[in-house]
Amino acid sequence: MRIGELAQKTGVPARMLRYYEEQGLISPRRLDNGYRTYDDYLVDRVKKVRGLVDSGIPTRIISSILPCLDQPQTIVVRNAEPGLRELLVTERDRMSEKIDFLTHNRDSITRYIQAIDEAGSQERPLRAG
Repeated sequence: MRIGELAQKTGVPARMLRYYEEQGLISPRRLDNGYRTYDDYLVDRVKKVRGLVDSGIPTRIISSILPCLDQPQTIVVRNAEPGLRELLVTERDRMSEKIDFLTHNRDSITRYIQAIDEAGSQERPLRAG
C-alpha cells in the first residue's frame, strides 16, 4: 500500500509516517520506481507506535522496545540504554494510573447511563382510555 493509504488506515499523517521511517520504527519496501510500499503488518505496528508516542514515550525508547511490538516471545536485550529500565517502569506505572482513572470514569458514565435508562422506563406516558 502507498503512504496515503497507510495514513488513512492508521490515522497517522504521512509526514509522521516518514518520521517513523527516519527513526527506524517502520521500514517500507522500495519499488523499482523508488516509491515506498508498506506491508499490511505495518498498520498494526504504526497504531502501536502511535499509542506509545501518545502516552509520552520518546521514539528513541520505542525503537529499543520495538521487538515487543511484533513478537514478544523473541525479546532479546542487547546494550540497553542506561536508565531505560527505570524510564520504562515509570512509563508503565503512569499508564497504569491513567488506565485506572479512565476505567473509573467509564464505570461512572455507565452508572449514569443506567440511571437515565431507569428514569426513562419509569416515565411512561399515560394512555387515553
